[in-house]
Amino acid sequence: VQLQASGGGLVQTGGSLRLSCEASGRTFSRYGLGWFRQAPGKEHELVVAINWSGDSTYYADSVKGRFTISRDNAKNTVYLQMNSLKPEDTAVYYCAATLLYYRNPDRYDIWGQGTQVTVSS
Repeated sequence: VQLQASGGGLVQTGGSLRLSCEASGRTFSRYGLGWFRQAPGKEHELVVAINWSGDSTYYADSVKGRFTISRDNAKNTVYLQMNSLKPEDTAVYYCAATLLYYRNPDRYDIWGQGTQVTVSS
């Protein structure tokens, strides 16, 4: 499977963005999916993740209640709805896929290109 992320941009504090990640390949529904982010000078972190069927999710504490991950296996797409954005959410966001445990950030081995999210104060 290959991943193509889109939807980043510039938004003011408190605003919203929706990221999309479309996958090619017929085995999309077998993969756990996650969104990582990396800010300048910081390590990349797993922000949100969803299992293969979409009935189990993970959220980092920093985004709980503000971000929502979802997937549409019929469209081979995973979404990240980001609300109440803060300047500290500024980062390059990457979608990634794994056939292993989706909550383990070390198990992701398929990566899309990054998309920049910038939140102005």
